[in-house]
Amino acid sequence: MEQVLPKAGFWASLSDADRAALQAQGRVAAYARGTPLCMEGDPSTHVLVLLTGWTKVISSTLEGHEMVLALRGPGDVIGELATDLGGYRTATVRALMPVEALLISADRFNRFLEAHPGAVRVYRRVMAERQHELGQNLRTRMESSGAQRLARLLLDLAERCGQVTGDGVTLAVPLSQTDLASWVGVSRATVTRALHEWRERKLVTTRHGRTTITDPATLRRIGRAPPSGS
Repeated sequence: MEQVLPKAGFWASLSDADRAALQAQGRVAAYARGTPLCMEGDPSTHVLVLLTGWTKVISSTLEGHEMVLALRGPGDVIGELATDLGGYRTATVRALMPVEALLISADRFNRFLEAHPGAVRVYRRVMAERQHELGQNLRTRMESSGAQRLARLLLDLAERCGQVTGDGVTLAVPLSQTDLASWVGVSRATVTRALHEWRERKLVTTRHGRTTITDPATLRRIGRAPPSGS
């Protein structure tokens, strides 16, 4: 089984001195599972840095459907763009499990960046990675099938928040089939069919809301295969 290591986020990439300086600007808050850390459309008054736990970034369509946009976990910064885009939250961030986050007022966060060039470089890299991820996701939706996108998403989640066990790599976040379908832009039925097929082929197992990838090599081949429809 391949070793899975999480990507370093904003917090982990800061120097010890910059991390201590930023921590001094805010306070730690705890959120229960299902609690929103911020709500779409609300005024943006603060930035959050996730310390523990995972959240999903969601937005509502005009029809009232919830659309999953991203996953944010330990070390990720949340709410930074809203302070530059009219001052209102552009999405809702909801806790998928108990979460702790460092809350910093938007003004203090901006002053911190102005005073710490090393932190600015980290911040810019993280924002550039997010823009690259967005572009990759858009291209993937145009060029691949629903099953391919789901395979790639599961592998990406395994890299970001996978826990190596005796059975494989278990995703540390409880995402429903509806969440997965929304994220890759397919129907829930498509996700259900794909997961059923992959369970039959012993590529994944699903139990108690958790997904374990047991054959990442084959799942990776599925993600690269020529699309055959969604």
